[in-house]
This record gives sequence, C-alpha cells and structure tokens, in this order.
Amino acid sequence: MKICCIGAGYVGGPTMAMIASKCPDIRVEVVDLNADRIAAWNSDELPVYEPGLDDVVRSARGRNLFFSTAVEDTIRSADIIFVSVNTPTKTFGMGAEKAADLRYIEAVARTIAEVVTEPKIIVEKSTIPVRTAEAIKTILASNGKGLKHQVLSNPEFLAEGTAVADLTAPDRILIGGETTPEGQTAVESLVSVYAHWVPRERILTTNLWSSELSKLVANAFLAQRISSINSISALCETTGADVDEVARAIGTDSRIGPKFLKASVGFGGSCFQKDVLNLVYLCGHFGLPEVAAYWQHVVQMNDWQKRRFSEKVLRTLFNTVTGKRIAVLGFAFKKDTNDTRESASIYVCKDLLEERANLAIHDPKVKPEQIRKDLELATNDSRVSFPATAEEAAAGAHALLILTEWDAYKQLDFEKIYQHMLKPAWIFDGRNILDRAKLEAIGFKVYAIGKPLPEKN
Repeated sequence: MKICCIGAGYVGGPTMAMIASKCPDIRVEVVDLNADRIAAWNSDELPVYEPGLDDVVRSARGRNLFFSTAVEDTIRSADIIFVSVNTPTKTFGMGAEKAADLRYIEAVARTIAEVVTEPKIIVEKSTIPVRTAEAIKTILASNGKGLKHQVLSNPEFLAEGTAVADLTAPDRILIGGETTPEGQTAVESLVSVYAHWVPRERILTTNLWSSELSKLVANAFLAQRISSINSISALCETTGADVDEVARAIGTDSRIGPKFLKASVGFGGSCFQKDVLNLVYLCGHFGLPEVAAYWQHVVQMNDWQKRRFSEKVLRTLFNTVTGKRIAVLGFAFKKDTNDTRESASIYVCKDLLEERANLAIHDPKVKPEQIRKDLELATNDSRVSFPATAEEAAAGAHALLILTEWDAYKQLDFEKIYQHMLKPAWIFDGRNILDRAKLEAIGFKVYAIGKPLPEKN
C-alpha cells in the first residue's frame, strides 16, 4: 500500500510519521508545495516542535517515510490520499470571520481530479464543515474520466504538546464513509492501516456526515468548558473564592470530570476558535440562529477573558504602561509546542503595545521572527525586544506576565528576579503555575487568574 499526505503541517507531518513508524510495510510520502517546509522535515530541525516527534521521524524517514515537493507524481501513485491542508477562517466576503476558507481543499480536489488515472481513496484529515465531502466528490466526478473515487472523513483529535502520545495511544480513531458497499470497503481499507497499532474497539466508524460534524462538536465542547471556567474565574476574584478549588470541587463529580477546567488568560491554537466559529456559521446557514448565538458566546467569553487580563495589567500599573518595560514570558499558545496561532499572548501584547508599553518577550521555542510576524511589527520596531533568558527579560521591568505555562518558568530564581525589577514588582500569572505565597513572601505583588485579589487578602 502507498499513502500520500498533501500538507506537511502540524497535523500531516506527525500523523504520517506515526503511520510510517507503526506500519513499516506501507510507503508514506508527505508532499507540500512549500519547499522550505519540506527541507525542514528532511533536516535535523523539524518545522514542528512536539516532544518525542524527532525520534518517531528518525525511525522511519528514508525507510518508508519520505517528504517531497513532488505533489502530482505522489498523488498519481498513491492508493490512499490524505488531505491535510489549512482551512482558516474566512477574512472576506460571505461568512467572513466565521466560515471556513475552503480554497485549499478545493485546489487539492482539482489537482487530484486532474492527475489521477485510477480510483483513489481520498481522506479528509483537515478540519472542515459538515458536507464538505459532497463538494470534493462533485469536483472529482466532473473531470470526465468516469472514475469512482471514495471520500472518507478521518478527523484528527491531537492536542499540540502531546501529539506523539495522542497518536501512539489515541482515545479513538474516527472514520466516516458512505454507507454503500464501495464506501464500506474503503472504510475498512483505512481501518486496516490504524489497526496495525490501535485496538479495533477504539476505531469508530460512522457515516460521512457524522464524522465531519463530530470534529467541530468535540472542539466546541472543549472550548465551551474553558470559557465556562474562565467566566467563573472573574466571579472568584470578586468574591474571594479560589477558581482552582472550585474546579477541583466540581471536577470530582463524575458527571463533569476534571479535564479542561483550568482557568487561564484564554484558549488559543489553530482549532478551537476556528471550529466554534465554523459551527456558528453552519448553524446560521441552516436556519438555527439560537444555536448559533449559543456557540458564538463561547468565543466572546474567550475574547473578554484576554481583554480583561490586559485591562487588569493596565489598571494595576497606575492606569498607564507608556514607556514601561513589561516582561512577557511565553508566546506559544500552550507549552510544549512552537505554535502561536491564536495565542492569547498575541492579543495581550497588542493591547499593551497600543498603550505604548515596551515589551521584553521570551519563549523557549518560538523564534523572534515569528513573534514579530504575529504582532505585525516592523523589523526595526524598538518597542519589542527578545532577551535570551527569562531573567534578562525581567531585569528592569515594572511587571512580569506569565502567558504560557512552560515548566521552566516554575523553576526560575524569583528572589534574584525580584532584586532586578522595579518596585513595586508585579507578577501577573495568566496560567496559575506559580506559588503565589512564596512570591509574596519574597516581596512581589501577585495577580493570578481566578484568585482572591491582593487587596482582599
């Protein structure tokens, strides 16, 4: 069997590396038009940072795992074609800021229709709106070749930072296909790939539309839990309750469970906001405005939480940060990844820059050029610096912001940091990872999400 994956990003690269590692009898080739990205996958410095990913790639690369820009040739020879291209939220026209932009999906479908000469199994790996497979099938059928391709839905449920563990022992593999005999045969072909290492009872099969919708719904439910606990964090701060204690209390209820109840400055990443907004658009499109409004508020609450954090910094620092040095620790949207898409840090930093603050930003995995791009900064913008260490970032700062929960930030020498900060020295813990009592004993003033405010202690 030969597998081709179109798209060498955060999903396609790691997923195909795991398939190749677990299925040495299958040739897996990942293709992308971005030559620099392909070169990185073939180098010692992968374009995606995930703990353990280097070892998985090295175990199969050159044996049965290959990365190339030979898109058409690889499509032509493959038995199964995974489509793992970007589906960002539209920024223009009908459905702007909500609907998924499917231009890359359509381009891939047209390329497949043009170059193949025999029936293929095409697998939707990208996160897409329900019934997108219908559009793909229409494009494939319009090429005049009379080929009967099968389109399957196989959404990813990876969490960045734990992708290798998620791929090694997934909660479930979801595969949707048509209920025709041909569709079910195609489903079983893909089942046989995952069955090399995933127990059959964890491989769920559904109809095509259920699979497509399940991905959006899963991310919407997770985002909803985060927005829910973040809304309660604001109430905790004003009443003297502790959001971590509240989360632990309700999380022990077996009907609720403890996961995704960690209050923070807000969720980020490539999926949550995009998928919730996509769900909002679909509900509106299908005449369900009340359902659309319900899910829209999940995103509004997340936006409010980021803005609330920025405003807290501003108000605490005597209602002005103009010319003040603010140390920002963490720019990735979560620890153990270099992905910055929709990171809360972007929004908080932009808010502070608008208030004319000077930012010293440190992140162990995100490169300065990526941060400049995300903040839309000119190369010579002196308001933002990138110290080599967290300690250097904090030196001479009025405040220190924890915006990504990197484990290394828990181990910092805060007594030394305190000595080199301006007084009063503030720490704004947007991830609740630090020991507040120890910091206050040193002399810091500390604001932590969902904790009783210092003046009420």
